[in-house]
Amino acid sequence: MHSMSERPEDPTTKESQQLRSGADGTDGAEGTGAPPARAPAAAAAGASGGARGGNGGVRRHLGEGGLNVKPSGRLPAAAAEDAPREPGAVVVDPVFSCRQVNVFYGSKQALKDIDLDVGRRQVLAMIGPSGCGKSTFLRCLNRMNDTIHGARVTGSIHLDGRDIHAEEQDVVQLRARVGMVFQKPNPFPKSIYDNVAYGPRIHGLARSRAQLDDLVCGSLTRAGLWEEVKDRLSSPGTGLSGGQQQRLCIARTIAVQPEVILMDEPCSALDPIATARIEDLIDELRESYAIVMVTHSMHQAARVSQRTAYFHLGELIEVGETDRVFTNPRHRLTEDYITGRFG
Repeated sequence: MHSMSERPEDPTTKESQQLRSGADGTDGAEGTGAPPARAPAAAAAGASGGARGGNGGVRRHLGEGGLNVKPSGRLPAAAAEDAPREPGAVVVDPVFSCRQVNVFYGSKQALKDIDLDVGRRQVLAMIGPSGCGKSTFLRCLNRMNDTIHGARVTGSIHLDGRDIHAEEQDVVQLRARVGMVFQKPNPFPKSIYDNVAYGPRIHGLARSRAQLDDLVCGSLTRAGLWEEVKDRLSSPGTGLSGGQQQRLCIARTIAVQPEVILMDEPCSALDPIATARIEDLIDELRESYAIVMVTHSMHQAARVSQRTAYFHLGELIEVGETDRVFTNPRHRLTEDYITGRFG
């Protein structure tokens, strides 16, 4: 058998090979035993079949903003290694910087190699189907997964440049710096006043009753609840409406002066009017805090967040500015989810 260098060139054969390469994504040299050549730029940019060809075609497609995914939504191995980091994943001077975060519940892996930054004074909305890992990642940020038997977290999570899993890290102090508001309002079985005063008391943030009164009043005011409860601060917090209870929980969170507020579907149990008030409050709070929010509402994510991250089956598929993610998603899975094709 003659080698490729000895075989005379046939212009007709060469043209047909190029046509086949553009039409079905296979390289004309494949049948000869020669290593596959990179797909031509025209084929990579034009036909989707061309993007499924050689790895060069995949990389070309990724550079142009598309993503070649398997039916499962995952990148082929070679493309995953060569894919450029999502521009929106990196933030200048982030409050949180997370790299290669993996979470396991026993032998089951819930999160896979998550790289994500949280910017200061902005809202990061995390969206995706149920069970995709949004809440699991949220709980990583203040080590709430430590309370779950069999849970294991690997990778690095830095808050203001310091590893939150370092031996010297006090978990109580971490959770004071990174407050959390849960899906269902959970006021303590105490008075409205004591609900808000609880955190400042245990952390020693007030030296006198007057200072504590100021903290309670200021927190309730910032949470938009002061005018509604100022005449009944001794009443049980559990006696408030659902929306008021959630705002009470937000007031309780900000009373300890955190740097970050985590919100796990904070409006899922509320009516539209209460939801609108919480969203207005989130928009006001972001002027002072970084907020990371899990939501199943595409409209809510679009209204209140500056950046959006899309999770799917434990993987971070896409993250970027909210306007860009919703109007020009780079990945097919993101587009399918936000347009309602699945999820």
